Amino acid sequence: MSDAGLILFAHGLVQRSSLPLPEWLFAWAVSAVLVVSFVGLAVLWPTPRLERAGWRPLPGGIGRVLGSRAVELFCGAIGVALLVLVVVAGYVGPPTPLDNLAPTFILIVFWVGLVFASVLLGDVFAAFNPWRAIGRVLFRRARRPYPARLGRWPAAAGILVFAWIELASGWGEHPPRLVTAALVYSAVTLGAMAVYGVEAWTRRGEAFSVYFNLFSRLSTFEKRDGVVGVRPPLSGLPRLDAEPGTVGLVTVMIGTVTFDGLSQGRLWKDLAVRLNDGLASLGFSPGTTPELVATLGLALGVALVAGFYVTGIEGARSVGGEHDAERLRESFAHTLVPIAMVYVAAHYLTFLLFEGQSIGYLASDPFGQGWDLLGTASAAIDYSLIGQNATWYVQVAFVALGHVAALTLAHDRALVLYGQAKIAVRSQYWMLGIMVGFTTLALWLLAQANV
Repeated sequence: MSDAGLILFAHGLVQRSSLPLPEWLFAWAVSAVLVVSFVGLAVLWPTPRLERAGWRPLPGGIGRVLGSRAVELFCGAIGVALLVLVVVAGYVGPPTPLDNLAPTFILIVFWVGLVFASVLLGDVFAAFNPWRAIGRVLFRRARRPYPARLGRWPAAAGILVFAWIELASGWGEHPPRLVTAALVYSAVTLGAMAVYGVEAWTRRGEAFSVYFNLFSRLSTFEKRDGVVGVRPPLSGLPRLDAEPGTVGLVTVMIGTVTFDGLSQGRLWKDLAVRLNDGLASLGFSPGTTPELVATLGLALGVALVAGFYVTGIEGARSVGGEHDAERLRESFAHTLVPIAMVYVAAHYLTFLLFEGQSIGYLASDPFGQGWDLLGTASAAIDYSLIGQNATWYVQVAFVALGHVAALTLAHDRALVLYGQAKIAVRSQYWMLGIMVGFTTLALWLLAQANV
């Protein structure tokens, strides 16, 4: 079974037993929840509450210990060791992706698992980031300041390239190619750190640091001045600075998952066949056309999400308040992060719960030498962890909670921007439309993936 087959199955391409209600009714129910939430916010939330929320350290000195330099060095060393282990496993381990540690670690544990860890525990990747750990040893000072105009655009480009590798390139079926890409990324990252400084590049340019940091802003845990503490839910996102490229990054985050979901359904499969035939008639080789079609699909997914957002912002601008479209796009960019989170959580839930279990037996024999280092080499995947219908209910709950969170963030920011509750609420009619659109799209994609 190829890695592509692994990903297809892990994304939920198995039949559910009959639901007690039709799937379209769930979309209506979640949309109704959003409308009720909108009315509740308009009536019960007349002043901003999240923009200046408090923070307090963990009690008993625990926060200072967890945020200490010693713990950071220890975690960084683990991150470097894992990077080396995965790269070596990719080259010397079994050639089949299901039997090789590298694809499972990179595409499941790292790419999906760290999203959940970031939301639950805070910015854990900042501590385990191997490139940051290496850069701190190699580079003492920056050669030039980081260009302000770049903002988060390098991170957006990096996430888009990673998504292309995962969804379009087919490299996941070839562990050596996958880890070679990791080495190329490592070289580019360390080179950028040498020029712009470790912290500057980590904070704004390094794709995965920026990506996981955005999700960590949903967490109640935050590290400040070397101390880990707690803050109110959602309060980390309003403090997100409006760097250039932030909107682009978040639309890439949502758009790539949108295409991943779309690609599992019959609609895209039928369209992909026609596109493949069309490209073949133009002289493209059979080995190239699937990659080109998937690349077009990725671009379509990102463009669709960007279109949703731009339409909503243009509508919000029409209510007045003397804010131009660019400022509004930047001001509300953080409201898309909960949507990105629920798209990942809902779409990759079974991927993590089921196929993620394989890391147990792969880690016990990382190089395919017949070892049993952890005593788990003979373990099997337990597909009874959660039923198919229960998975659907959890996915719907994720979608509902995430979009309500996004609506709450948008309402709170509108109160700050417009200063008057009446105008702020009027501006959010359009944001409500965006949320309903994203909700409908998310549930439709999930339903398509299970047909």
